[in-house]
Amino acid sequence: MSLTVLAVDDSRTIRDMLRLALTKAGVELHLAEDGVHGLEVLEGLRPDAIISDINMPRLDGFGFIEAVRRQDQYRGTPILVLTTESAPELKARARAAGATGWIVKPFDPEKLLKALHMVAG
Repeated sequence: MSLTVLAVDDSRTIRDMLRLALTKAGVELHLAEDGVHGLEVLEGLRPDAIISDINMPRLDGFGFIEAVRRQDQYRGTPILVLTTESAPELKARARAAGATGWIVKPFDPEKLLKALHMVAG
């Protein structure tokens, strides 16, 4: 099954790593550099899943997730947080905002792909 994924991360390196790992696996990947750009890219897109960093300029991951969840058509779209953060209170805040799961960077491409298939499949 081919997946369509939106990944939102302010790090060019992480976006490049995601592009390399996910497109090689056949994922149709759309990239954004922060939460504001992520909402722009999301407009009209029907992703199977969304990946979002937490610490980003303009609109952080929490605000991005909350904005996505306010839109009816994306209420059920799985959102995986991909971040360097691991504090339990941040995980709880992300879940409260509407995140589906949490993956700590650096990420294993195979585990990320498996997680995407698990939440979107």
